[in-house]
Amino acid sequence: MSAVFLLKLLLVPALIALVTLAGRRWGPAVAGWLSAFPIVAGPILWFIAIEQGVAFAARAAVGTLSAVLAMLAFGLSYAWAATRFSWPLSLLLAYVGYAAAVVALDLWNASTLWVVGLVVVAGLWFAPLLYPALPAAAKAPSKTPNDMLLRMGLGALLVLLVTHFAANLGPDLSGVFAMFPVMGTVLVLFTHRSAGAAATIQLLRGMVLGFYAFSTFCVVLAWALSATGVGLAFLCALVAAAVIQLLSRLWLMRYRAAIAL
Repeated sequence: MSAVFLLKLLLVPALIALVTLAGRRWGPAVAGWLSAFPIVAGPILWFIAIEQGVAFAARAAVGTLSAVLAMLAFGLSYAWAATRFSWPLSLLLAYVGYAAAVVALDLWNASTLWVVGLVVVAGLWFAPLLYPALPAAAKAPSKTPNDMLLRMGLGALLVLLVTHFAANLGPDLSGVFAMFPVMGTVLVLFTHRSAGAAATIQLLRGMVLGFYAFSTFCVVLAWALSATGVGLAFLCALVAAAVIQLLSRLWLMRYRAAIAL
């Protein structure tokens, strides 16, 4: 069994477990914020860089950056569907929104990192205004005995499927599918089932804030891959993302404190 396969099996399930525990401790908004850090897409882009080369990986990183827009479509579609429907139909409609965004991105085929970056920042800025009002106060999640194991198992399965089918799509679509909503699927599914629509919308709003760090990771990586080695490029991208993640956490804490007053 290869190290890559083991990483696919273990990394995302471990992250799902940590994010789940954080959500139970600090609420769905924090869980959503944590889930947006590039723990899934980062390793996928690393494997692409090692196996396909620096130029391919740099282009894939731009595709992954543009896929933030598809993730916003996924989140907004789920949030609005959750105000009226249960989780199965909400998830189906979220996938429809995601697929439509992927098709639009493939047709757009933006050529420069900075154009994509500006469009993504604009999308992140306006996305919170487009979410529905919370339909009701979030209730405490009900826990089932196998809840954590189910989340982790589903996360591993989704990662294996996504990485398998994205392998031969070329750099643009490989980058886009590196951002497939693996974490989003698992988290919204179980959050909606156990805690209701309000908690799910809070989770998805939290993801928007976390995507600033993710976008920073992609921008720095796409730029640095052409200027440094693979290892240094990923290190710089992770450090930059961590700084933005910390700053967004401070903002989130201040915002939550202001709401509580």
